[in-house]
Amino acid sequence: MHGIIENLVTELTRLPGIGRKSAQRLAFFILSMPEVEALSIAKAIERVKEKARFCRNCFNITEKDLCEICSDESRDRSRICVVEEPSNILVLERVKSFHCLYHVLLGALSPIDGVTPDRLRIGELVDRVRGGGIEEVILATNPNTKGEITAQYVKEVLAPLQVRVTRIAYGLPMGSDIEFADEVTLGKALEGRRDL
Repeated sequence: MHGIIENLVTELTRLPGIGRKSAQRLAFFILSMPEVEALSIAKAIERVKEKARFCRNCFNITEKDLCEICSDESRDRSRICVVEEPSNILVLERVKSFHCLYHVLLGALSPIDGVTPDRLRIGELVDRVRGGGIEEVILATNPNTKGEITAQYVKEVLAPLQVRVTRIAYGLPMGSDIEFADEVTLGKALEGRRDL
């Protein structure tokens, strides 16, 4: 019995952010769950691995050839928001007033880790912009070194296509106090200032 629990713990540690102690907690939680619920989780994992694929247009996750967003004719088709991962779309979609198309790069540039431009979906983005009808590309990569390098690279690649390229603003979150912000966050907030 101990061997099968150990095997489950080992498998759970493969998940991002799950260390050995968390994996042990999860393993014993799964063991204590009713069998129907535990098997339901296992079946959901199996189904997602069988059916999930990348949208042929934007590289979001979908079960069909085109994802729901690319298929939605009511979206603003003149703007593409570029993100690193499909999970970023879920966050941006919570902003109900933001209703454009997306393009998922499936990562961020990191030469040290072997992630070069050819490993990302940058060429496909260029093809979409070349296809016409795109007035603005919004770069919503993460506000860290990899995200900044990626945004700068994409901007340079798109420059010859004469499309407007913008970067999401970042700085102080609503409801926070300036005294608790670090210098980098304050600097970005000042750079991204706008007229009232």
